[in-house]
Amino acid sequence: MLGRWLRPRISRAKITVLCGLLLTVIVLHGTFTPEIPGSSEENNDDHHSYASIKRVESRRVLLEEVSQNDAAQGEKNDKSYAEFDISKILVDEEDGEKVKPDPNKPYSLGPKISDWDQQRSEWLKNNPNFPNFIGPNKPRVLLVTGSSPKPCENPVGDHYLLKSIKNKIDYCRLHGIEIFYNMALLDAEMAGFWAKLPLIRKLLLSHPEIEFLWWMDSDAMFTDMAYELPWERYKDVNLVMHGWNEMVYDEKNWIGLNTGSFLLRNCQWSLDLLDAWAPMGPKGKIREEAGQILTRELKGRPVFEADDQSAMVYLLVKERATWGDKVYLENAYYLHGYWGILVDRYEEMIENYHPGLGDHRWPLVTHFVGCKPCGKFGDYSVERCLRQMDRAFHFGDNQILQMYGFTHKSLASRRVKRVRNETANPLEVKDELGLLHPAFKAVKVSTSS
Repeated sequence: MLGRWLRPRISRAKITVLCGLLLTVIVLHGTFTPEIPGSSEENNDDHHSYASIKRVESRRVLLEEVSQNDAAQGEKNDKSYAEFDISKILVDEEDGEKVKPDPNKPYSLGPKISDWDQQRSEWLKNNPNFPNFIGPNKPRVLLVTGSSPKPCENPVGDHYLLKSIKNKIDYCRLHGIEIFYNMALLDAEMAGFWAKLPLIRKLLLSHPEIEFLWWMDSDAMFTDMAYELPWERYKDVNLVMHGWNEMVYDEKNWIGLNTGSFLLRNCQWSLDLLDAWAPMGPKGKIREEAGQILTRELKGRPVFEADDQSAMVYLLVKERATWGDKVYLENAYYLHGYWGILVDRYEEMIENYHPGLGDHRWPLVTHFVGCKPCGKFGDYSVERCLRQMDRAFHFGDNQILQMYGFTHKSLASRRVKRVRNETANPLEVKDELGLLHPAFKAVKVSTSS
């Protein structure tokens, strides 16, 4: 196969060398042709004219050869993804087509809706094949995540986004959760931290069959594939976030909760919350001034523009009577787990514990806050972040691979090894983690006599 590949290229190389030698001879001959002794002046003039013509012709042929080589090289470069300038196809609309918001008009996520519970209840009644609960105490859940519509600002960012979404797909498949991946900025005013709010509202209104929407940042990964959320615990609440009541309500600490992974019920209360949450989000002067308020009011917050997490803490502190009763700040398990205190302990967890715990012993979610793997710069060493993200991915992926008799050679390795021999009776193999056919994914089929 290598010989077939080399033969035409060797032939072309020989032809190129021969052409080069021929051109060299022609040029040298035209340049140094001697005057013939004893010839007349007229003959000498004719000879010099002929030599001049030959030099011009040689130069033309040489230029054509160079031009053809350049064209061939250009065609080769056109086929190279590594050398292609991606900005050539990332063309945005002209700025003149953008509608500038009225600075005197309060920001709104959309038309005011006051009867969503009634509208949704009627829809569910008329569409019994799309129930909002798919089992006893098992709500229909939509996990929502996403990333920028443009490629990452570094060479490996998109690869780590792929790992992250693969990880989420695995968890959702096991737990009967639907998934929505977004790459569209629905409202340019709410870019950055705030892009999730218009998307969440649109999905709640478009999918009345969804009981809970589960938002998860792209830099968060599931690291306990066996843990099923305690849905019964949330039957009387509408918003579940990882956090601590004392840090939010008593200390007013800006990291008293985390909005990188949270559950939001599909109801009128949630639409009202989104309307109350959004006003600090529009980019520009509004967001900058709101950031100053949040830094002044919240403990430990650095000076920067308003972000959705700080705004949520501020809203709960200022309007606890309005929202507090329906908010559950969860810390019995890791709905959000800070990577800096978890990833280096994975080997200890493997030795002493098992999946299905969800807490510090085997965290449900490991969130790489501050790594910003899709950006140009992060808050931590790039090498540290990427190494730890690989470990987290492999830690979760091992729980998937083990179902099929494989595991990664180590938490740092992409390669896998077999951990179970093949058998002629595959259905007799024990499902140690109970993930192949988990009870929480079973569907009850009604039988008619």
